[in-house]
Amino acid sequence: MSFLLAIFYFFYFSIIGVYIIFLPKVLAMSGYAASEIGIIFAAGPLVRFLVPFAFIKGLKLTIGIFRIALLIMFLSSLAFYFSLHDFYMLLFSNIGLGIGLSLTLPYIELISLNYLGKEEYGKIRLWGSVGFILVALVLVKYLSSGDVALLYLLTLSFVTALTASLIASKAKNILEKTLHVDNDIDLLKDWKLWAGLTLMQVSFGSFYNFFTIYETDYGISLDMTIYLWSFGVVVEVFMLYYQGRFLRNNLLYILQLTTFVTAFRWFLLFMFPQNLVILFFSQTLHALSFALFHSAAISYLFHLYKHKSLAQQFFSGITYGFGAFLGALIAGYVYELYPKYLFLSATALAFLAFICLNLWSKHTKTASNLQLD
Repeated sequence: MSFLLAIFYFFYFSIIGVYIIFLPKVLAMSGYAASEIGIIFAAGPLVRFLVPFAFIKGLKLTIGIFRIALLIMFLSSLAFYFSLHDFYMLLFSNIGLGIGLSLTLPYIELISLNYLGKEEYGKIRLWGSVGFILVALVLVKYLSSGDVALLYLLTLSFVTALTASLIASKAKNILEKTLHVDNDIDLLKDWKLWAGLTLMQVSFGSFYNFFTIYETDYGISLDMTIYLWSFGVVVEVFMLYYQGRFLRNNLLYILQLTTFVTAFRWFLLFMFPQNLVILFFSQTLHALSFALFHSAAISYLFHLYKHKSLAQQFFSGITYGFGAFLGALIAGYVYELYPKYLFLSATALAFLAFICLNLWSKHTKTASNLQLD
């Protein structure tokens, strides 16, 4: 099972690499305006946000539904290939891909945590980071036309869907357990927790969408900026491999620590955008602000809620879906109006995440004390 999970993560995040790094360029090469590209790529995070609410309304993630999601993911990748020059067909293809991706990863994460445990999870999940960076390094050498990127997307989607289907077949018991669990997730009651997790991803909007533009505008070469990106992924892989010892500790404390460190990281980018030593140091913090935060978050939700599959879907949908959408929107307006303060705004958002998680920590301690009394 560990081998299959490693294969899945490798190819799934290879898809994400093609999607994030190359598809916007492919659309630009095909004549789409920036506003049209923005609309197409905003659809994915919004779908990712909306999908989990269908399960609150009664939809059950059966093995059949899961395989339909895999089929939708593959067919949407195929549709990209035939709809490149039609805006509306491309938009619907992207919505379909968003549905497939949003249903696939949370369930595989659930299986990983069940089979591997939080301490061994990172050693398998790191293959996703390896896949992401490898596809970037390989495809950049062969991206002669949009068809090449779309062929990569189609091939990677097929292998991912096939691997995920095999994993699901071997883990039917885990899926069946989730079908008989009542929903115990109350987003309004637990708003401090979910606000903290989401604001953390909102703060990443400046980094994921504008880091390259921000640094090159300050005179850092494009090659050096790519080295900075790559270095961040390398330290991420190291943290995923060695993070088990950290995850034995208080997971909520780790979430608080990583959000505070992330606020410090964005502040460094605001203060020293041209200092390469500090820039590389800030990238080492990616090990905490992404790798350790992500693993601690999914592990904490896994232990906090009984409806574990829905918890993972909400984490994926609300934080990486809505959070990514809102983060990109905020960062875009800030960089257009006040470019100097892009990462100061990200600092404020990450610090708000830290405050919300502190409030949640105090709430849980109060609730525990009341139960003991």
